[in-house]
Amino acid sequence: MNIIVTGRHLEVTPALKTYTEKKITRFDRYLSNISEAVVTISVEKYRHKVEVLLKVNGVLIQAEGTTGDVYSAIDEVGEKLERQIKKYKEKLVSHRKSEGKAGVEASEAASIAEIGRIIKNKRFELKPMSPDEAAMQMELLDKDFFVFTNDNSGDINVIYRRRDGNFGLIEPVK
Repeated sequence: MNIIVTGRHLEVTPALKTYTEKKITRFDRYLSNISEAVVTISVEKYRHKVEVLLKVNGVLIQAEGTTGDVYSAIDEVGEKLERQIKKYKEKLVSHRKSEGKAGVEASEAASIAEIGRIIKNKRFELKPMSPDEAAMQMELLDKDFFVFTNDNSGDINVIYRRRDGNFGLIEPVK
């Protein structure tokens, strides 16, 4: 596993880097196929924030922790990641059991209530996946929506969380 530790408004000392790497490498026992871990440690006023992004077979698992001490922030993010990885493993096992059963997905359109300006631009690879896998990925990233390539149609789809707690799927019309 490739571990990248960077600091924002903070110099990453060898002791801090060693401590972080020790905490991250322990996830190898849960998932042996973690290809990369990107750790960003930052300081904002009196708070230390640690963000970790794990790349596992095209799936991204993200967590962040904010505390007054940098080491406790690393511990906090480690606990969050451990919970998310266990959740991911459980979903993988249950997904394998339910393979072969056809899931019915409803297509819905979203309306934009208010138009703002673009303040951030992100680029990432779109891995072909089923809507169920996309919902799981969205849960792991703790986001309200997720953009993915549908493995059946090859089209770009968006899955999002509805206010009632269910999911919506946006598919292009051909």
